[in-house]
Amino acid sequence: MRGIRLAGLLPVLLLLLSCSLPGLPFGRRAAPTPTPAVTSAPAATRAPTTTAAPNASDATRDQPLVLSGSVTYSNDFVFTYYVENAVALIDMRGFVARDEEYEIPVDGQTLGTFTLNNDGTSADYRLRLPALPGAPLSDVDNDGSDETGVQIFAVGWWPNLLGGPFSEGDDRSTGWPSYMASTRNDTEDNEEVIGGRLVVWAPDGQQEFPTGFGADKKLFTNDDPAGPLAAGYTVIDLDAEPFARIRDQDARLPLYEPVDAAIKDYSALSYTEAFAQLIDKVEREYAFNGIDGKQPDYAALRNTLGPRVAQAEADRNAEAFGAVLRDVALAFRDGHVNASGTPPDPRTRGGYGFAVRELDDRRLLVTYVLPEGPAAQAGVVPGDELVAVNGQPARDALAATPIFSESISSDIGRRLEQARLLLRGAIDTRQTFTIARAGQQRDIALTAIGERASYFATLPYVDYDPDALPVEFRTLDSGAGYIQINSNSDDLNLLLRLFDRALRTFETNNAPGVIIDLRVNFGGAPLGLATYLTQTEYELGTDEYYSEKTGQFEPDTLPDIVEPLERTYQFDQIVILTDQGCFSACEYEAYAFSLLPNATVVGQYPTAGVYAEVARGQFSLPEGYSMQVPTGRTRKPDGTILLEGVGVVPTVRVPVDAQTALADGDVVLAAAERLFGGQ
Repeated sequence: MRGIRLAGLLPVLLLLLSCSLPGLPFGRRAAPTPTPAVTSAPAATRAPTTTAAPNASDATRDQPLVLSGSVTYSNDFVFTYYVENAVALIDMRGFVARDEEYEIPVDGQTLGTFTLNNDGTSADYRLRLPALPGAPLSDVDNDGSDETGVQIFAVGWWPNLLGGPFSEGDDRSTGWPSYMASTRNDTEDNEEVIGGRLVVWAPDGQQEFPTGFGADKKLFTNDDPAGPLAAGYTVIDLDAEPFARIRDQDARLPLYEPVDAAIKDYSALSYTEAFAQLIDKVEREYAFNGIDGKQPDYAALRNTLGPRVAQAEADRNAEAFGAVLRDVALAFRDGHVNASGTPPDPRTRGGYGFAVRELDDRRLLVTYVLPEGPAAQAGVVPGDELVAVNGQPARDALAATPIFSESISSDIGRRLEQARLLLRGAIDTRQTFTIARAGQQRDIALTAIGERASYFATLPYVDYDPDALPVEFRTLDSGAGYIQINSNSDDLNLLLRLFDRALRTFETNNAPGVIIDLRVNFGGAPLGLATYLTQTEYELGTDEYYSEKTGQFEPDTLPDIVEPLERTYQFDQIVILTDQGCFSACEYEAYAFSLLPNATVVGQYPTAGVYAEVARGQFSLPEGYSMQVPTGRTRKPDGTILLEGVGVVPTVRVPVDAQTALADGDVVLAAAERLFGGQ
C-alpha cells in the first residue's frame, strides 16, 4: 500500500490516550539508482485468483509449497482500524525499479491467513503458493545478456479495507512493502531493503539471482554478484553471506515491525534515565521543532524538571514522577502531546457549579448551572454575565488563566479552555465572583466542590456517543442529506461502506446536497473521503520526518493526492460542519472536503488545529506511564504546515452571541439547512 496514514486521537474527556498515527508508508520516494532490466510476464504466467496448492509432483516437491511465519509487534494501533487481516504475496517490481509509484497488482492476488494471538503482541500467518504466480519478470543477474528473468515477491501483512474479494487499501497500493513485511527496510534511506527474506520464482533453471548486496550495499544494482537459481520457487535469505537459497516445502519467513514504528520502551530504566532519554529523543524528532511557538525550551525542561525527577527517584515516589511527565506535556502547544496515567492537576478536581462561554463581544455569559451546586444556591442562572473574578475584570482574569489541564494547539482552543479553567479550583478553594443581571451587579463568594459537570458542560464533544456507528445518516426536512462522521478510529471497512451507502441513498433520492457533520470526531485514520465526491485530483501535502543522516526534516512519502474513485457521487452543494471537537484525522477529512469547488464550511469555531503523525512517537515509561509526542508533520504544496495550530476555518461563521449561546436547538445545523432553503 502507498500508506497507512493514521493521525492521532483526542484524549477523550481528558482521560483517553491518543493512540495513533499519518503514515507508515509502504513505498517511499527514492533517488534514481541503476537498475536491471524489467520485462513483462508472459500471459501464461498470470496468477489464478485462488490460492490452491500446486500439484506436488516430483518436479515440484523440491521447492516451497507453503510459506509461514510470525511477527512480534509492540505497537498494535493498526488492528484498531483494520479488522480483516491477511498476508499477501507482494510483487517487488516497485523496489527492483525503485519506482515508488508502481501500482502493486490486485488481480491474481495471493492471500494467506493472518491470525492475531491472544498475547496481543504477536501474530502467525500461513500462505499457500500458487502454481503460477503473476508478476513482471525481472532480469537481475547483471551479466549483460537479455534473459527471461524471475518474479520477485515479499510476504507482508495486507489488510482489506474495502471489503471486496481482494485485500485493498484506501488507495491503490504503490511502491513496495515495508511494514510487517518479510524484508527489513532502512527507514533512513528511502526504505531500501537491507535484510529479511524474499520469495523468487524462476520459469526455468537458466536464470540467476544476486548472491550478495555488492560493494554499494544495495540490492538489485549493477555491482551485485549473482549465481544460478533452480526452477520454481526459492526463498532467498538476505541476512546470510552469501545469500542463502531455501527450498523447504514449508518455508519460514518472519515478518518485521519497523524500528521507527515500534514503541520506544524506557519502562525498565530509572526515572532519571527515562526522563533524559525521552527529552533527548523528542528534542531531535518532535514534529514541530523549528516551528515558531510550538516547541518548548528543552534546556529549561531539563533544568526545572530534572531535579524533580531526581527527587521522585530518591523518594521512590511514582506519583511525583507522573506529575513531572504531565508538566512535560503541558510545556508543548500541541494537542497531540500527552502523558497517560499521570495524576491530574489538583485544580481540575474542583468547580463552582457553573460554566461560561465567551461571546464574540468578549463578554462571559453563564450557559450552565449545576443543580444544587454552589452557584445555583447563590442564585446564579443561565443568561447571567460574569463580570469579575476576585475583583479582576473577567476577560483579564480569563486571559491570565494558565492551561493546566492538557496541551492545546491553537490560540482559539486555548482561549476556550481558559474559559473553562477560570472556573476550576482545588476542592475547598474560595473565590468571589461578580455577577450581572439586567444591569445590576452583585458579588457572591463560592467554595469549590468536587464536581466535573460544569467543566464538561462547554466541551464541544459533551454529546459524544461511544456506542454510535462510525457513520450515521438521515434526510433532513430541507431535503438535504445529513451525514454524521463520528469516528475515524473505528472499523474502517464499516466506515467506508456506511459513507458510500449514505451518498448512494441521497443520490437516489435526488437530494439537493449533503451536510457532512464533523463536529465530534476524535481522529484516527485519515482516509480522504473526498475521493467519493471529486471529479478531479488535487494534492493535500507531503509528510516529513526527522532524518538522523541529514539532521533535518525530510519528505518521507509521495505527496498525498485526493483522486476520484471509479464510482463517485455528485451533488449541487456540500456543506461541512466544524467545531473544536473535530480533531486530527477528522480535520484531514474536513480540509479535503473544503477544497471541493462546491463546498461550504459552516461553524462557530475552526477544527482543533491538531494534525500530525503519532505512531512513531509512542513511549513506554516507568511505573506504567506512557507518553505520546508526534514525530511527523505535513506540508502543503505552498510549503506551509498543514492544519496544525490553525485547523479548518468556517467560510460561513455562526455568531457566538447571547441568542446562540443560550439556544436549545442546534444553531449550526440550522444555519447549514438555511443554505438549502430550510428555516
